[in-house]
Amino acid sequence: MIGERQRVIPVLGLIILVSVGAIMPAQAGGGNDDGSGSGSGLGKDKGKSEKDRQKQKSQKKEKGDKPEEEISKTKHTVVIDGEEIAYTARAGTMLLKKERKGEFEPTAKVFYVAYTRDDVEDSGKRPITFSFNGGPGSSSVWLHLGALGPRRVELDKKGKPLRPPHRLVDNKHSLLDKTDLVFVDPVSTGYSRALPGEDPDQFHGVQKDIRSVGEFIRLFVTRNERWNSPKFLIGESYGTTRAAGLSGYLQQERGMYLNGIMLVSAVLNFQTIAFDEGNDLPYKLFLPSYTAAAWYHDELPKELRNRPLEDVLEKAEEFALGPYASALLKGSELSEDRREQLGERLARLTGLSENFIEDTNLRVDAFDFFKELLRDEGKTVGRFDSRYTGRDRRDTGDRFQYDPSYAALYGPFTATLNHYVRSELKFKSQLPYEILTGRVHPWDYEKYENQYVNVAETLRQSMTFNPYLKVFVANGYYDLATPYLASEYTFNHLGNDPKVQENISMGYYKAGHMMYVHRPSLAKLKSDLAEFIEQSVPERE
Repeated sequence: MIGERQRVIPVLGLIILVSVGAIMPAQAGGGNDDGSGSGSGLGKDKGKSEKDRQKQKSQKKEKGDKPEEEISKTKHTVVIDGEEIAYTARAGTMLLKKERKGEFEPTAKVFYVAYTRDDVEDSGKRPITFSFNGGPGSSSVWLHLGALGPRRVELDKKGKPLRPPHRLVDNKHSLLDKTDLVFVDPVSTGYSRALPGEDPDQFHGVQKDIRSVGEFIRLFVTRNERWNSPKFLIGESYGTTRAAGLSGYLQQERGMYLNGIMLVSAVLNFQTIAFDEGNDLPYKLFLPSYTAAAWYHDELPKELRNRPLEDVLEKAEEFALGPYASALLKGSELSEDRREQLGERLARLTGLSENFIEDTNLRVDAFDFFKELLRDEGKTVGRFDSRYTGRDRRDTGDRFQYDPSYAALYGPFTATLNHYVRSELKFKSQLPYEILTGRVHPWDYEKYENQYVNVAETLRQSMTFNPYLKVFVANGYYDLATPYLASEYTFNHLGNDPKVQENISMGYYKAGHMMYVHRPSLAKLKSDLAEFIEQSVPERE
């Protein structure tokens, strides 16, 4: 999730603070099977004295227990597109290690759930996909139990929660028929933890996170003999930022070339979503998503309400990237007459009053919109999905008290995950499963402070070096955290060679940030992802 500016809003996305540039090549080498590769990317004990390190070691010794990996293996079946598929589920932990004075010491346990199809004769021809969500601070539960895994949270057709207790049902739209799946929880999320005596901050940062998740992927691929398998990443929200960074890390530092990257509710360039003074870019990129929300809630003029959503959005896009963008560039040079005309157009396309738009200086930020659109009805609209509505204690104020789209889903996903892991996957742990945690903050932006996060260049380089790498981007029309026009803007400004640019495709869904909770969108997403994987895997005899 994505937070606003320097306020941590721990919900499935990103924290908008600063930026990450291209991941630069480092020492190559695959490392050893025990996770102790010389280029493990987990870094040295930066900033710690020898005394501090010895203290940490003694603390570990006091614990007395040598860390060990855990694994639970179970057998299951699921019907996908009318075909019964037998599969093996493995829920467990993997140790990450790093070098200290010539010895490789474990630093963290990473929890994962892996699903592999049973009737595969040659795993080298079978695709494997590594999946994660965002935050920073989110576990992989959302894509796991919402979209991709063989079991999913039961919701109503529109994505609204049912009365508790919540339950899982078989996911006939799972991607398991097309690819093996590995769901990864970064350190401090899910059951993943830094080991006693280890500073968890060594995993909490843009590049630290990329290195640790990248090392998990390398180790998993090595242990399970999947180097010859077609390999994919799928990330959601900040997970798309991680995926773009991993494309560079895996390729340049590990020699691991990917077949495809699937980005769900993408944000690679944080400038596109940061409502900062002097940054007019988000105002125009969010505008069509405001229009979508207003259309859904019948707040547009009648002649727009009665037209198909896509037609209305086309008009909003033309205005946003044309007259509105030009007007914002003029600033105080904009004439009064032109200002009034623009205010009227903005009101028609957003469902907000002309007076309110005038008071915002023609610049409505998303948090204004959540509160203002349905203020007359005493309602707020959701950030992750503007189809959801909520009620604050008071109708006054310019910010909502909570995101109704997040509140509706947090309980069902939490309850079902905790039950599923123990009862069906047979993995036992007394630790709390951190669905979405603030323990990773403050997130370290290292040398990229005082810039916007932007990993688009990393992805461009990866696509240039590996011209077979394909990218699919899934966008929700009602997503007011990572709006679809911001995603289009980012990919239209990559600067790729035209031939390489053809490797990028996009899908659009009548839902929000987690479009898969909307059942028709889940079916369409499955179809789009399946087709993408098939097109990204070479035909072999």
